[in-house]
Amino acid sequence: MKINRKQKHILLKFFSMFSVVRGYNILIVIIAQYLSAIYILAPEKSLREVFFDVNLLMLVLASAATIASGYIINNFYDSEKDLINRPNKSMLDRLVSQNTKLSLYFVLNFLAVVMASYVSFNAVIFFSIYIFAIWFYSHKLKKMPFIGNLTSAILTITPFFAIFMYYKNFEHVIFVHAAFLFLIISMRELTKDLENIKGDLVQNYQTIPIVYGENVSKVMLTVLAFLTTIPAYFLLFRYQVSQMAYFFYLSVILLFIFIVLLWASKTKTHYLVLHNILKFIIVAGVFSIMLININLLLNRI
Repeated sequence: MKINRKQKHILLKFFSMFSVVRGYNILIVIIAQYLSAIYILAPEKSLREVFFDVNLLMLVLASAATIASGYIINNFYDSEKDLINRPNKSMLDRLVSQNTKLSLYFVLNFLAVVMASYVSFNAVIFFSIYIFAIWFYSHKLKKMPFIGNLTSAILTITPFFAIFMYYKNFEHVIFVHAAFLFLIISMRELTKDLENIKGDLVQNYQTIPIVYGENVSKVMLTVLAFLTTIPAYFLLFRYQVSQMAYFFYLSVILLFIFIVLLWASKTKTHYLVLHNILKFIIVAGVFSIMLININLLLNRI
């Protein structure tokens, strides 16, 4: 089937917007929220109860809308920096005007609050604070060393707290899982700073590599990698994670490889490889949740 010029233009704009909101990341978060609910937060509930829980659906969709709007406002503030760090992606992102992006930003935030209001007033407060925190991070905090990295890591795991608070499951193992994820994300944020050092320098971003240098950043990443093995140890030897243990063993091996490569890294391409290792750990971790009980889906339908 032949695509005419108008259809091609619409298709390009769609891919541009998908690139801006990083639709693939949002899909991973949605899958992660549902898998966390099924395997970790509400293991006593049937699959039918989880999948057909409208309140849970509204929380997941509100999270997706808020994350998408967060990517848009981040893209808005980082447009000049991204031209240096990610020229190809920036050219695609610029196919949609800034006015269109901002309009969609407000629409998505409005929809997030509306969907949260279906669940409870507390959910509205939660997502209103989350929306403001993302804007404040994009506008001010991300340019600051330490505070920017810490805030970004917290904002990344915040959608899981919405599900966590909904089920009110306060078992210790959940906090250990959260600590592991938080440390990996913190490593990814610092690695991204090393990867984007050129654009950050031009735009006067006061990131850790710019303020303290690459060697200090590498020391910090090494320390974070070793700290990450602590929750991994507890999940392997103190809690029952069943076949998911294979994921944590693999993560420890990949973190060791990460440290070795880190100290040999000097270029943007090297840091991109390190970034992808951490991204793989995060995505693999999402799908490996199913290994906690591989028969669970069959037994709980």
